[in-house]
Amino acid sequence: MLAAVLLVVASAMVFYVIAVYPILLAVFARRTAPPVQKDMGFRTTVSVLVAVHNGEEFIRGKLECLLGLDYPAHLMEILVVSDGSTDATEAIVESFADRGVRLIRTSHAGKAAAVNAALCHASGEVLFLTDVRQALDAYALSHLVANFADPSIGAVTGELRFLGPDRTGEEADMELYWRYELLARRRHSRIDSIFNTTGCIYAIRRSLAAPIPPDTLADDAVIPLKAFFRGYRVICDPEAIAFDHPTSEGEEFQRKLRTLAGLWQVYVRLPELFTTANRMRLHFLSHKFARLALPWAILLMCAATMALPASQFRSLLLTDELALVALAVLDHFVPKGFFLKRVSSPARSFLTMNLASLLAIGVFVVPPETLWRPTRVKVRH
Repeated sequence: MLAAVLLVVASAMVFYVIAVYPILLAVFARRTAPPVQKDMGFRTTVSVLVAVHNGEEFIRGKLECLLGLDYPAHLMEILVVSDGSTDATEAIVESFADRGVRLIRTSHAGKAAAVNAALCHASGEVLFLTDVRQALDAYALSHLVANFADPSIGAVTGELRFLGPDRTGEEADMELYWRYELLARRRHSRIDSIFNTTGCIYAIRRSLAAPIPPDTLADDAVIPLKAFFRGYRVICDPEAIAFDHPTSEGEEFQRKLRTLAGLWQVYVRLPELFTTANRMRLHFLSHKFARLALPWAILLMCAATMALPASQFRSLLLTDELALVALAVLDHFVPKGFFLKRVSSPARSFLTMNLASLLAIGVFVVPPETLWRPTRVKVRH
């Protein structure tokens, strides 16, 4: 009897997260907060913060991109924090000194510590945080800053788009997931606020930014949430665009593991997310926290199935559950273009993401810095 109850509860949780909440989100999005009073003529001082460790491959292009943004140069300062770089990164940054780029050197301690160092030197009314690898649309910063004309806006993020030809397999599956994430962010922004930003393109009022724990893995969640809990809105502006290359084969799992481990950190360190202090609590639990809870619900569903008394129904359920695993394993051997790939690839991606979510809880066991390593991408020239 207990196994049956647990099976029903776990199945209901999985069904709600995968199927029901996306529908509810469309309904909730009709009840919106006041429209953002975005003003493309609004200008203020901006400090651009770039934390980098051994980024010689991308830093020159990134600085040229920043200096080419459609934003008044006299209102913008560019601060590059070298997180103990041992390659040519610092020399390249120094070559831009005559164009107003400032280099800040720190010992290698991770991105969060580098961001903290940058906060001590930033003087702009708005902080624009971006990473070394991603290119930016020329008007990205103008669009971000335009939202701060609305005094209710505390932080704003842009959208990340991937470069290159049409993707297949894991790349296509992850892009499909990312499109859903962007859709959810747009709707959460209309309702009130989002819960985390895109690390390579987000901005926040300087008055709302504060140092974060140096072992933080998700600065793009911790920093904006401080603004949210001070009563400001955190929104997504789809007109502010960054571009990135798809990850190399096998890199997506490591990236997801780090991202989800960072979310575990955030949720433990900000327990108010689970209380009425979070005015978006229903959406947080249904979308963001559910992302971490989903694989545990799936495990519970499988365990409850195995605990059921022997029957044809139990055998059918076990067959269905094992079929998903078998498809995911089989995907390694299915050639591209074969019809079965349309089923095996999504199964593999689904299980990969949920396995990363399960392992992410290890952030409380191993040092967080062991989960951080540069993401390798496939740069298409």
